[in-house]
Amino acid sequence: MANSFDGKRIWIIGASSGIGAALARELAGQGAQLVLSARDEDALRKLAEDCGGAEVLPLDLAEPDTLDAAVAQLGQSLDAMVCTAALYDPARVVDLDREKTAKLVQVNVTGTLLVAQSAPKVLKEGGQLVLFGSVAGYVGLPKGQAYSATKAAIINLAETLRIELAPAIDVRLVCPGFVRTRLTDKNDFNMPAMIEPEEAARDIAKGMAGRGFEIHFPKRFTYVLKLLRVLPYPLALRLTERLAG
Repeated sequence: MANSFDGKRIWIIGASSGIGAALARELAGQGAQLVLSARDEDALRKLAEDCGGAEVLPLDLAEPDTLDAAVAQLGQSLDAMVCTAALYDPARVVDLDREKTAKLVQVNVTGTLLVAQSAPKVLKEGGQLVLFGSVAGYVGLPKGQAYSATKAAIINLAETLRIELAPAIDVRLVCPGFVRTRLTDKNDFNMPAMIEPEEAARDIAKGMAGRGFEIHFPKRFTYVLKLLRVLPYPLALRLTERLAG
């Protein structure tokens, strides 16, 4: 029986570590032909060896010219493009570093917007554009305001693009819970329902092969946060305060 991704040409932006790297290995194991992008070229080349000699195109979403160059090189040759790239710098709002915060917004929001703008230039008819939100975008949590706000923006963006780009492009939204990566290593609080990148990658691949718009996991945690979104503010904020400790 053929795998869902046999022969599919897929571009992963943010592939050098964490969920992006795990997803690359998962999709390569299911027969995908990968293009790998991130800032760390050395890490990409090592990953490419694990993925059957994947193509490597280093880029930095904080530098739009590097994205434009990659798009021009690829042309309209892809079955899917996945943007996992994001920055994270937890801090209380009064302690935020302005320069770091500006770059975080530039990469997480503007960078993702530019990826979406590029999608029609590189995706075949009916191809997938997979954008990464987060459960942090469902509700605002203390010390994560900048990151949470950017992920809420990506959720909103994916919802609008799902309609605007259809049927030529199949837009999908991924909202992970806590996944053990270099980003979550920065947190100093309890992270319930933590999973490994490999489990996240399997869930994402399964979702991409399915028909649903949103891919969220682990559901034992994400459904709790989804419930918070629909509760009245007085109750939701009280529960959020308790969740945040």
